[in-house]
Amino acid sequence: MTKRIIKVGFDLDGVLLYNPTRVARPVIAKIKKLIGRDLNKFYYPKSRFEKFFWYLVHKSSLFPAEGVEKIQVLIKSKKIKVYVISARYELFKNDFDSWIKQVDPNKNFSGYFFNDVNDQPQIFKEKMIRKLDLDVFVEDNWDIVSHLNTRLKHRGLKIFWIYNLFDKKIKYRYKFPSLLKALDNLL
Repeated sequence: MTKRIIKVGFDLDGVLLYNPTRVARPVIAKIKKLIGRDLNKFYYPKSRFEKFFWYLVHKSSLFPAEGVEKIQVLIKSKKIKVYVISARYELFKNDFDSWIKQVDPNKNFSGYFFNDVNDQPQIFKEKMIRKLDLDVFVEDNWDIVSHLNTRLKHRGLKIFWIYNLFDKKIKYRYKFPSLLKALDNLL
């Protein structure tokens, strides 16, 4: 009997791409909580200045994360089918396309999706996970992991979380310090 190929979705920034600024997530979450903002509401930049600032923030993704090569090996050995699901808004399409060429130069992934409709990130990812009927999704944002677990846990979906230094104390079953460690626990 042949083993079923696992369908895996990966976030881009902070998962497939090394992004040191993601350590700011818990700080931003605390500030949002202090000023009474909804932790599940992500900001969409509107003005030209805000869009430029967000563009600079997204430029903090520096290079493909350690483990991207292993994903290619797992695809070629027919163990996984891979999708990129990024919550990047439509204004980052060109940068998204540029990064896809770097993380999947031979076009082995099964699909690439970015948030071109500017949905809230967790809603966009939830829709795509449902549509693609994924077995595993790998995410680095704890707020999104929490949302997806609440909304999709009955599906048997595993949400792998790439945590950062400041979120290390949060208890979670599928918690990993890096993409490579998450991949080691995939099969």
